[in-house]
Amino acid sequence: MQLATCTPLFVLLLIAIPCLAALAETPPSKAEIEVEPSQPAADRIPVTLFGTFLEPIDESIQGGLSAELLENPSFEETLSSVATVRHLVERTPGLNRSSEIGLPIPWQALHDNQGWRYEPRFGDAFNSFRSLLVMALPDSETGVRQEVYLPVHRTRKYVGWFYARHQTGDRRVEVSFRKRDDASIVYCHASLETKGSDWARYDFALELPENALAPREPADFVIALKDGGRAFLDQAMLYPADHVEYMDPDVLTLCREMKTTVIRYGGNFTSGYHWKDGIGPLDKRVSMLNQSWGFPEYNHFGTDELLRLCELVGAQPQIAVNLGSGTPEEAAEWVAYVKEKWGKRSAGVFWELGNELWGTNHQIGYPAFSELESRTGAFATAIRNVEPDAQLIATGADPDGFRDWNAELMKLPAGMFRYFATHFVDTVHDVRRRDASSEFITEAAFALPIGLERHLHEMKAQFDANPQWKGRAQIAFSEWLFLGHADRVPSFNNMGGAVITGGMLNTFLRVRDIVPISTMTGLMDFHGILKAKSQVFGTPSYWAFRMYANAGAARVVPTTTKVETYDVEEGNVRIPNIPQVPYLDVVSALNDTGDTLILFCVNRRLSGVTSARISVDGFNGPGKAQSLFAAGIAAANNEERPEAVTPVESAVQAEDSTLEYTFPPASVTVIKLKKDG
Repeated sequence: MQLATCTPLFVLLLIAIPCLAALAETPPSKAEIEVEPSQPAADRIPVTLFGTFLEPIDESIQGGLSAELLENPSFEETLSSVATVRHLVERTPGLNRSSEIGLPIPWQALHDNQGWRYEPRFGDAFNSFRSLLVMALPDSETGVRQEVYLPVHRTRKYVGWFYARHQTGDRRVEVSFRKRDDASIVYCHASLETKGSDWARYDFALELPENALAPREPADFVIALKDGGRAFLDQAMLYPADHVEYMDPDVLTLCREMKTTVIRYGGNFTSGYHWKDGIGPLDKRVSMLNQSWGFPEYNHFGTDELLRLCELVGAQPQIAVNLGSGTPEEAAEWVAYVKEKWGKRSAGVFWELGNELWGTNHQIGYPAFSELESRTGAFATAIRNVEPDAQLIATGADPDGFRDWNAELMKLPAGMFRYFATHFVDTVHDVRRRDASSEFITEAAFALPIGLERHLHEMKAQFDANPQWKGRAQIAFSEWLFLGHADRVPSFNNMGGAVITGGMLNTFLRVRDIVPISTMTGLMDFHGILKAKSQVFGTPSYWAFRMYANAGAARVVPTTTKVETYDVEEGNVRIPNIPQVPYLDVVSALNDTGDTLILFCVNRRLSGVTSARISVDGFNGPGKAQSLFAAGIAAANNEERPEAVTPVESAVQAEDSTLEYTFPPASVTVIKLKKDG
């Protein structure tokens, strides 16, 4: 291999990751790769392989994609499970005092020593079910506060509003940013005066002084009444002034740069979600419990916001309808609503008929097996009556246990839907071998895409064995997620997860005729983009996905790899035995014009580099390589080191149609070579 820079790649590895210096003493493994660029596949790589998944879970939307900075903005009674409340109180012990004096979590008293100066008022609210009466003391201030992390690395300006209904006394209401847990230090404030005695909206703007807060330093957002004033408060909203239609601009930037082509809006919440709760004026949407995950759902992100997100990042929607507590009529109305909003593009929307309906212990209103055929058919018929060309995805079963479930679905007429959804959400450290080492668990996890690929062929064989469905069924792999002890084995947010991500994408490139749709878990949170203390960053898996989606691959070309393999026995409990797993996994493709050869390479070796000799007939022009690797599989990005694990780029060039390349261990690499001349 030749580099345009004067530093060899192996030296770059040792500089970038000091603890890889030991590799110099580890003999490299060898690989021979033969690529045949003159034989491109007739079919194109479906752009829909590079989709992502979005669900209101953890901090994917609230606290993530959303730029909204406040929790429980409408002062509701706790809309959380006991486990969620326990977590909040453990993180902020002062919330115990809030619960004692009637404040809704996570709001706190501005001055704890004032005691009971608050009254939750049911049935007298602008939004949802409850408002909060705040009663200021004479010659003093009384108010509420909430901890916030402001994106001061990007902006010092913030906007928001609240609703108030004056009761008696002084009409002044002051909003401010103050030092966390020290009300005497006010960074900035705005004073407003309530008018009349009816509910009204009061807008404000706040600008922090320069250097008032450091990045990732908490502050208190405060709403306070003065000198004996009494007023009801409701629906307090706070955003950075540079929000993009209430979405976080940093998140949107990373979304655009990863080039996700599909955004699936679905998940466990689907089985209890009623889409009309998420439309209409933002201030009137009702707060409620997200029953699937045990935390509040404010419904501030709904259908209109999803469609706008898709427009902003250039993706098409994939929407899962409620086959749990919903009805066919409700689903049909949703399709009609999207058709009106999305216009001519609505024929490109994927509609998924439920989510994990086989999940009897985690799906609201799951159908019994005997109801599956009739319920799926009723929803499909109702949707087709509204959108005859709708692209429908039925809830299929997981690749490791699909036969009976998918056979039941195939009792329906072929053409009623095109795709069978499948998921694989797995805990990688659950293995059959007793006292398994971290290395064994890691190799077993890295092998899972190969095991899944073999199961996907078995799923296709079941379709083809049915005369009615042969050639008329494909798979939408609409969730894939890998969880583990992040400090020891691969998990969604570490470098080991990125190696599995690369392996999954290589699998999908090979089985694109079986699986033309893939949506990685997730766009926000898990494998994708994370946000902590207002710092936005991508996981290593995000970077692996981004490398693939931005490569411009159009048609796969034949590739033969001669490399050492390994066998997994008593591995992952779901796919325990996976023989002949290649340590180096390579898929090759041409771009649209055929003048660029692209190699997608995943190295599963845990130690020692892999030295490869790659035959690339006719592609001796200048090229480049992007390689994603780290000191170990546990390496990850976080709010303090948001780009600790990102791709390293180097120049490459083949000589006499042969490229010599050294792959780091546990790495994902994309190589691009130009055609001669």
